[in-house]
Amino acid sequence: MTREGKIRIGMISCGGNARHHMGQLLKLDEVEIVALNDTSPAQIAEAKRSFPQLDDRPAFDDYKKMIEEVPMEAVEISTPHTTHYEQILDSLAAGLHVLCEKPLVCTVEHAKDVVTRLKQSGKVGLLSYQRHYQPEFRYIREHISSGRMGEVAFVNALQCQNWKKGTAGKWRQDPALSGGGQLNDSGSHLLDIILWVTGLGVSKVSAYIDNMGTPVDINSAISFTFRNGGQGNISVVGDSPDWHEDLTIWCEKGFFLMRNGRLQICDERGNRFTVDQLRGGSFPDKNFVDAIKDRDTVQSTFEDGLRVIELTEAAWKSGKEGGAAITVG
Repeated sequence: MTREGKIRIGMISCGGNARHHMGQLLKLDEVEIVALNDTSPAQIAEAKRSFPQLDDRPAFDDYKKMIEEVPMEAVEISTPHTTHYEQILDSLAAGLHVLCEKPLVCTVEHAKDVVTRLKQSGKVGLLSYQRHYQPEFRYIREHISSGRMGEVAFVNALQCQNWKKGTAGKWRQDPALSGGGQLNDSGSHLLDIILWVTGLGVSKVSAYIDNMGTPVDINSAISFTFRNGGQGNISVVGDSPDWHEDLTIWCEKGFFLMRNGRLQICDERGNRFTVDQLRGGSFPDKNFVDAIKDRDTVQSTFEDGLRVIELTEAAWKSGKEGGAAITVG
């Protein structure tokens, strides 16, 4: 592949999430989806029905065979969580750039290995945390990193959804495939965005977790301390009748409020105002292509995934130990 040529991408999975990525990739002139993989023929058929321009693309039930037989420069991975580790390593070993859906992997050990292997490969690795590309979250991050708001002092976050019922009987409630419950699934986005916009690491975690009769975590009550001395709480409620998300970040000179995607700011004088009509924003697939073309740096990295699983794994451990404080990292 030259700078002028199209980037040939193979899709590892053709499920709903993968089809979303296909739609995004097909918006980009410099991309060609060259092959499809899924263990389910029905999912492959649905991908070709949804995107008729992919009807003649070869399809495989084994991703290893796909990357061996079809010339390509990159893959996008949208498979059950515990399969990511092997698929990422196999793809890097084949000399391919990798975009992977969240979570990156399901253990800190695997995350450290993946980060190391990526660095050794010299390839582009992008973790598909789409909130990194939303102008509201970028606005918060920029204001915190500039120092205009002072140090982060406290964070309070809530995510609730009908996750328990919505995933019943599916792979997300099978630990062998999911690696965990809501905290490792949609909750991963919440943990990531806290760490990303604040730019802070977490030092200690204490958690109480309720599986609510399932094999995986459903409700999680997490308290933590940042390495700068700040504090925080995270509430994940997986048995709610509807979706709702709150994120409040208190700094020395004011605070940010994100309520279901709507941003408000309170300054140090107590003035509160809504920040809307923000310009900019992008999406992971475009950043992936731009990074491969050396036009941009990766905005959602494998290192971000490492920090998330460090926090998640510490919370799981604390939950098993009745809320004991666990050191992160």
